[in-house]
Amino acid sequence: MREIEMQSINTIRMLSVDQIEKANSGHPGICMGAAPMAYTLFNKHININPENSKWFNRDRFILSAGHGSALLYSMLHLCGFDVTIEDLKEFRQLNSRTPGHPEVGHTHGVEATSGPLGQGIAQAVGMAMAEKHLAAKYNKDELNIIDHYTYAIVGDGDLMEGVANEAISLAGHLGLGKLIVLYDSNDICLDGKLSTSFSDNIIDRVKAMNWHTIKVGDGDTNVEAISAAIEEAKKATDKPTLIEIKTTIGYGAPNKGGTNGVHGAPLGANEYLEAKTKLNWNYEPFTVPTEVKENFVNGVIARGKKKEAQWNELVNKYREKYPEFYDSLIAAINGELNINFEEVLPKYEKNESISTRNASGFTMNAIAKAYDGLFGGSADLAHSNMTYLKEQGDFRKESPEGKNIWFGVREFGMSSAGNGIMLHGGLRSFVSTFFVFSDYLKPAIRMSAIEKQPLIYVLTHDSIAVGEDGPTHEPIEQLAGLRAIPNVNVIRPADAHETNAAWQVALEDKETPSVLVLTRQNINVNAEFNCVDNVRKGAYIISEASQNPVAQIVATGSEVDLGIKAQKELENQGIFVDVVSMPCFRLFDMQDEVYKNSVLKTGIKKLGIEMASSFGWSKYVDDVLCIDTFGASGNGNEVMNLFGFNKETVVNKVKELI
Repeated sequence: MREIEMQSINTIRMLSVDQIEKANSGHPGICMGAAPMAYTLFNKHININPENSKWFNRDRFILSAGHGSALLYSMLHLCGFDVTIEDLKEFRQLNSRTPGHPEVGHTHGVEATSGPLGQGIAQAVGMAMAEKHLAAKYNKDELNIIDHYTYAIVGDGDLMEGVANEAISLAGHLGLGKLIVLYDSNDICLDGKLSTSFSDNIIDRVKAMNWHTIKVGDGDTNVEAISAAIEEAKKATDKPTLIEIKTTIGYGAPNKGGTNGVHGAPLGANEYLEAKTKLNWNYEPFTVPTEVKENFVNGVIARGKKKEAQWNELVNKYREKYPEFYDSLIAAINGELNINFEEVLPKYEKNESISTRNASGFTMNAIAKAYDGLFGGSADLAHSNMTYLKEQGDFRKESPEGKNIWFGVREFGMSSAGNGIMLHGGLRSFVSTFFVFSDYLKPAIRMSAIEKQPLIYVLTHDSIAVGEDGPTHEPIEQLAGLRAIPNVNVIRPADAHETNAAWQVALEDKETPSVLVLTRQNINVNAEFNCVDNVRKGAYIISEASQNPVAQIVATGSEVDLGIKAQKELENQGIFVDVVSMPCFRLFDMQDEVYKNSVLKTGIKKLGIEMASSFGWSKYVDDVLCIDTFGASGNGNEVMNLFGFNKETVVNKVKELI
């Protein structure tokens, strides 16, 4: 190792440790141990331009082991991103630009939010999928305008997680040759030695999942071996690569290095001083030696500028030779939809009977014909979720231009990869499974919300109407649980027209994920074709009383039609009620008081009906017909009757209420 390389690596180590010591909080072990691989990757290989951090063909990097955020912030500072020394000094402080774990959109140069272990590598898989698909779609002849790598640094904890295993399996199956993962293998976890809880042979495991593997025995000092491994990985074009790099956690800390004591706590004053001595570091805190800064300027910064300039020349040639594809690419990069929804979306007759999952399938396919950027799939349930895009091809190793992703039974991995696809840009992605299995992917929905990525979750078989499959497959608490996540639009449309509107709302949103909750059973069409403005507001009166109402029935999804049936029976008995369709609690809560009071009228009683938990309904209604137990196995109609979801029960509940 050259002297300037050692000095650069020690600068990374000490900048990271300085942040943690000042904050009295953080994880110095990975920052000190993984500094050589981070230095080698950034200064010798990765193509990024801090002056244009959104350059579309840049390499992507995710620190999946997000607890090592101080390491990432040090790298971003040294690479010329807008992360200042003052920002480093504010590490983990309120309102700083350097939060405890990396947050995309918050810190310049951060590509993904990470920290919940395993999700980072899964998002990297999604980014690599997006690159592979867009390359197949746009590259022509020698003009490879989409041609970049996706890199990730992972730790032992990442690779213990189930979501990482799902994502690794998927990446190997798809042959994502431009995905390169650096594994910081240090044999230590938070509680102690790794051997006490984990003995997998990672190399053998990922090799069995169709990955190329390389092992570097000395990741503490041998940057040449690390660099050679990355070069070898780039040549494995038909498989993703995992490079296991053996490191010493907390390298340079003379007493705590190599132990779990350096994993998740500051070094402390004495160990800090001894580490400076051991690393021959004779500088004040937060110092970057001039020659180190020049090393990065001449390395990653110069290379990035040159690569982008070359790419711009390539794009100019592409624009001249393929103007239509160029225009399509620019629209994709800018996130333009260019869909005339009124012309594109299917229309239905009033009282036509169709399930909202089937309606969603028709909507998706209509959109896919008008908009070229829809890209997603299902966790082995495409023909149950009705999410297969006809005549759009399958995204496979041998046909990456296809738009239908066969995710397999990997719900969490699927959804995290979906987040990665969205973070990459140039596409609008969707994922799908049964609603009850949203429990398997809920952390990814939460991540979508934190990252402000408008991934679309298509979740079908939404209630006890599933019937025969019984309680394990009948959602109860899921609606309440997902509604509780900030920045998530949980939309349960009442019919086919509201389903159209739900898709339009979801696609037009720029920073909120949407969860579309859809029926298996047929329900009547009651909403007007152009109801999108009503759905955007979260709730509206779908069926007004013919005289002044004495009560209101407030419902979501399939229960809206039930409410309208009860409304007619009540009117026959001289009792007049409104029926309110409330597809999205969150969107309704965002409206002003005037609108909310025009929908949920003051001074009259309100009954909420929903085949799910009653949790969350009390702020809107006076009484509920809901389900606060698990469901039952049997014919769907019989199960619904068992729980009181029939016209007679609703009529009686209204009578009792008034």
